[in-house]
Amino acid sequence: MTRLPLTFGCGSLTLAGTLDTAPANTGLLIVSGGNEIRAGAFGGQADLAARIARAGFPVFRFDRRGVGDSEGENRGFRSSAGDIAAARDAFRAMSPQLSRIVAFGNCDAASALMLAGGAGCDGLVLSNPWTIDQEDSAEGTAPPPAAIRARYFEKLKNPREIARLISGGVNLRKLARGLAQSVNPAPPSSTLAQEMRAGLAGFAGEVRILLATADRTAQLFDAEWEKNDPRIRRCLGAGHAYVDPLHRDWLEAEILASLRA
Repeated sequence: MTRLPLTFGCGSLTLAGTLDTAPANTGLLIVSGGNEIRAGAFGGQADLAARIARAGFPVFRFDRRGVGDSEGENRGFRSSAGDIAAARDAFRAMSPQLSRIVAFGNCDAASALMLAGGAGCDGLVLSNPWTIDQEDSAEGTAPPPAAIRARYFEKLKNPREIARLISGGVNLRKLARGLAQSVNPAPPSSTLAQEMRAGLAGFAGEVRILLATADRTAQLFDAEWEKNDPRIRRCLGAGHAYVDPLHRDWLEAEILASLRA
């Protein structure tokens, strides 16, 4: 494996990318979420790229316009379809053996891929997609009632939590508020979620939707989405960035399964 820093064009602008070389004819395009640079939070993306490349698959990462080493104005994930397409084309140019590209995005990077209808890629791994509209109030970011119910159900199965309740170690006022929220109706679907659903509907390739069950972003998506969607896979107890080694291994295994499909 060799790691190559490079630049590529997006219209009149120059964007920065990194290619981890490998021989397979299927490659992974990593789309950064939020305003993360292509190294990712605490180097997580760079580490993931190295692990996937060691398994034989080339990996391309990039900074979108206005982020990290890339030129231009950062206009957010809703305006990143052109950046993703330019990175996809640069990946193909740098790895001419490619016949298939799978794109991976976490958080609003997953949302950007959905809004772009897959951005011309052949497969999608969508992790913890962001569904909160910009105009939503802070109240809209609270855990959905289904997630609150699931959390209390888990606590009831834990003898230590039962002992805390009996011994007075639980804030009863806070417990009452939580129980009241747990029976609220599900919030209406956000405009963003509806747009993501419409964008993904036209995508013909394989899709995996990965949800970290301890992550609020994933919980909000889960409350918006079809419960029986067979494309959903859940990583129990995982946080947003899959930092626990077991959760990181789970994420890697899911991505490799999509690459090998």
